[in-house]
Amino acid sequence: MTTKQQESSSLKFVTLVSIIAAIGGLLFGFDTAVVSGAIGFMETKFNLTDFQVGWAVSSLIVGCIIGAAFAGVLSDKFGRKRVLLVAAILFIISCIGSATPDSFNIYIIFRIIGGLGIGITSTLCPLYNAEIAPTKYRGRLVALNQLATVTGIFLVYFVNLWISNSGDTAWQIESSWRWMFGTGAIPGLIFLIALFFVPESPRWLMKQGRREEANSILKKIHGEELAAQEIVDIEQSFKRKQGTFSELFKSPTLRAALIVGVVLAVMQQVTGINAVMYYAPEIFKEAGAGTNAALIQTIFIGFINFAFTILAIWLIDKVGRKQLLMFGSAGMAISLLVISYAFQSEQTSSTVLLIFLLIYVASFAVSLGPVVWVIMSEIFPNHVRGIATAIGSMSLWIADYIVSQSFPSLLSSIGASSTFIIFAVLSIFTFFFSWKKVPETKDIPLEQIESLWVKG
Repeated sequence: MTTKQQESSSLKFVTLVSIIAAIGGLLFGFDTAVVSGAIGFMETKFNLTDFQVGWAVSSLIVGCIIGAAFAGVLSDKFGRKRVLLVAAILFIISCIGSATPDSFNIYIIFRIIGGLGIGITSTLCPLYNAEIAPTKYRGRLVALNQLATVTGIFLVYFVNLWISNSGDTAWQIESSWRWMFGTGAIPGLIFLIALFFVPESPRWLMKQGRREEANSILKKIHGEELAAQEIVDIEQSFKRKQGTFSELFKSPTLRAALIVGVVLAVMQQVTGINAVMYYAPEIFKEAGAGTNAALIQTIFIGFINFAFTILAIWLIDKVGRKQLLMFGSAGMAISLLVISYAFQSEQTSSTVLLIFLLIYVASFAVSLGPVVWVIMSEIFPNHVRGIATAIGSMSLWIADYIVSQSFPSLLSSIGASSTFIIFAVLSIFTFFFSWKKVPETKDIPLEQIESLWVKG
C-alpha cells in the first residue's frame, strides 16, 4: 500500500470512528436545547414560578455536573467505550421518563438522569476523539463533537416547531412538550448501537498494559511505521506515576494547564451562549415577537450556529486555536453590547435583535464552541488527562447551571439590557485571557504538548 493510500485509508477509519463518537455530541445538543420549545408549555401546565422555570431547565445540568465529575475516574478504570455505553442507556431512560411524568418533580428526576449521561458524553467524546486522531487532523476531528452538538440543537428547533404546530393550544400544553422530550430516545438508541462498532482508545489500552491491542488500532490510524513510534511515545509518557487530583494542584506546570482548561470552560458558559440557546423563544417574546415567530427566529439561530461550526472545523487546524478564540470573543463582546442597547431602547426591534444575536452566535460557534473542547482534550498529559478533563468539564457544567438557573430571574429583576452587559464584560475578559494565557497547540502531537506544562 502506498503512503497516499495508507493516509486515505487511515483518515477514513478515524473519521468514521470520530463521527460515531461525536453522536454523543448530538445527544448533548438535542437534550440541552429541547427544553427551549417545551418550557413555555410546561410553565402553563405545571403553573411554574420563575425559580421553577429555571429549575426545569437547569435540573439537567445538575446531572451533567455529577456525570462529568465521575467520567474521568470511571473511564480511566473501565475504559472510554464502556462508560459511553452506560451514558447512552441513561440518556434513553431520561428521554422516555421526561416525556411521561404526571408531576413536575418526576420530570426533574428523569432530567437529572439524562444529565448524568450528557455529562459523561461531553467529557469523554472529545477526549476519545483526541486520543484516536492523527495530529494533523486532531483539531477538526475533535471539533466534530461540537458540530454534532449544534446539529442536535438545530434539529431540535425544527422538531419543536413541527410538534408545536401539530395541535391546538390545549394539546400543546398537555402533550406537545412530552413528544419533544420523547423524540430524543431515537438518536440515543442510534448512539448505543453505533458504539458497539468503535474500538477502545489506544492510549487507554496502553495504560492498561494491553500493548498489542493498542498497536493494532494505531496501525489502522497511522500505518505500521508511525504506529511503532507512537507506541514508544505513549509508553514514555506513562513512565510517570498515575495521575491524581493532588498532583494536578501540587505541580506548578500541571496547575497552569488546569487553570487554562477550567477558565476557558467557565468562560464558554458565562458569556451567555446557553442563556440564548435555552431561552431563545422567550428572548424574542421579550422583544415583542409572537410564539410562532419566536420559534421560527430561533431556527435562524440554530442554522447560524451549525454553519459557523462547520467553518470552525475548516479553520481550526489552519488558523489555530488561539486566533479563533480571540477573534470570536471580540465578536461576541461587540454584538452583546449592541443587544444590550437594543433592549434598553424604547424602539426595540426584533429584527435588530435577531441580527445581532446571529452575529453573537456566529462568533461563539467559530471560537469558544468548538475550540474550548479541543483545547481541554489536548493540553493535559496522558497520565492525568481523564481526571483533568473531567474537572474542566465539571467546571463548564457548573457555570452552565448558574447561568441557566439565574437567567429567568435576571430578566425579571435587572432586565435584559443589564443581563447582556454582564455577558459582554465576560466576553471581553475571555479575549484578554486567550491572548495572554492560552498556548497554541495546532500541529503539536499530544505527547509533545505535555512539554508545555511538564518539564523533565
